Amino acid sequence: MKKILLILISVITLNSQSMAYEEANYKVVIENKNYEIRKYSDRLVIETNSIKGNGFRKLFNYISGNNEQKEEIKMTVPVTQEIKNGNMTMQFYLPLKFNKDNAPKPLNAEIEILTIEGGYYAVIKYSGRSSDKNFLKNKDILEKQLKQDNVVILSPPIRASYNSPFTLPILKRNEVMYRVNL
Repeated sequence: MKKILLILISVITLNSQSMAYEEANYKVVIENKNYEIRKYSDRLVIETNSIKGNGFRKLFNYISGNNEQKEEIKMTVPVTQEIKNGNMTMQFYLPLKFNKDNAPKPLNAEIEILTIEGGYYAVIKYSGRSSDKNFLKNKDILEKQLKQDNVVILSPPIRASYNSPFTLPILKRNEVMYRVNL
């Protein structure tokens, strides 16, 4: 039984590590034991309101070919969520080969193609499930630390998830991000 369990864990681990998704480019400019501050360039995303938990499905359908060009688009990371105008939104980053001119037009009117302006983001990483409880705990830790370090927060907290739902919780990479002023 132990041998089967070890084999299963090995297969899942290798599978989750072999799925190399394109990641949003950044440069770490400050790093300490609690968090890091990254400088991001402008990034192109697709975004939708994620009311009733169907935001992921809408965005996944778009990258699966439900767009005017019927083009399948490779998944990228992170998948982000943040509150905008009182509503929870979800974003998928588009691969770097796309820009506003060549990105496939959405068929779903609830999906927008937007450019997220580059800048500085304070980030705390954590593993485990991407639950509200885990997110809020780490948000509070990051917020407290930034205030202690006199770092000015410019945005609501952003939830960033990097792994498939099938990744073991201990291997998952999650982050809380705040846009900050340096």
